Amino acid sequence: MKQIPLGSSGIMVSEFCLGTMTWGRQNSEREAHDQIAMAMEHGVNFWDTAEMYPTNPVRKETIGGTEKIIGNWFGRNGGREKVVLATKIVGEGTSYVRDGAPITGASLRTAVEASLRRLQTDYIDLFQLHWPNRGSYHFRKIWNYAPPTTPPAEIFADMTDILQSASKLVAEGKIRAIGLSNESVWGAANFVRLAQAMGLPRMASVQNEYSLLCRQFDSDWAEFSAMENMPLLAFSPLAAGLLSGKYAGGVVPDGTRRVNTPDLGGRVTPQVFEAIAAYLGIAARHGLNPNKMALSFVRNRPFPVIPIIGASNLDQLRTNIGAADLVLSEDVLAEIDAAHRAFPQPF
Repeated sequence: MKQIPLGSSGIMVSEFCLGTMTWGRQNSEREAHDQIAMAMEHGVNFWDTAEMYPTNPVRKETIGGTEKIIGNWFGRNGGREKVVLATKIVGEGTSYVRDGAPITGASLRTAVEASLRRLQTDYIDLFQLHWPNRGSYHFRKIWNYAPPTTPPAEIFADMTDILQSASKLVAEGKIRAIGLSNESVWGAANFVRLAQAMGLPRMASVQNEYSLLCRQFDSDWAEFSAMENMPLLAFSPLAAGLLSGKYAGGVVPDGTRRVNTPDLGGRVTPQVFEAIAAYLGIAARHGLNPNKMALSFVRNRPFPVIPIIGASNLDQLRTNIGAADLVLSEDVLAEIDAAHRAFPQPF
């Protein structure tokens, strides 16, 4: 597993990131620790979590559960220095976390210190804003998206407050870098502008959804990511498992995410299975595992990107890690391009 720079942060990470949001819901602590062991064996030392995890669904009583599972690993096994650890602060509107309050400089500190306790560590490598206070077009909200009406000056004041708090947390050694998630180019650009103008920490990365079925990042965001060296941490690179083919024909296997979230967060639509069939067909014609094909495609986009690979069992994780060794042929890429043109935004 190659080690690559996390943008301009000075932090080196594995080229795939281990996702953890099933730990404590679909996966027990023992299963999570088995996944950690396998990931470490294969050189996947970059892990992503969040204070709101586990998900599917998110529940008040399980908030922070995944971080605790990771913390218990460190408590029993040590090795914190071998891991690049990323987590997130919940954005505005989650009533059972800080009563749904927006992210502020003060709440950033509160969240960091709570995550440190749960994770049983004294520092976090990358601390991310799970979504912006002003809302976003992510999670299928793009279909009726309306830009925010908040005066820009108020938004810039909030951004400055957050960056100033992050600067103090960096100086105290509690975080090494700060990043974005579910953000727009406008938001990221202004965070960068303010940081440069005031000598505050620069946003290191952005975690947005990206897969063969969800390619909103391919235009303005791709340019910004490349020009500003802000890597995409691509979540749901298998479109919540849809691209594996396990849900083909409307099947809902026991233990899968669809058992608890039938529409997979709005990804299951009347047209999505036709798109999935196209990509499964490409993989079959070229003798490729569909998971590996989908992950290799994401990893090798013409902008800096690190896929976040999640799994509900070790066989899935082993397969997904194996995608790091796959380079897609020009013929495969041409067929993927044709399928994308035919099914550009199936959810």
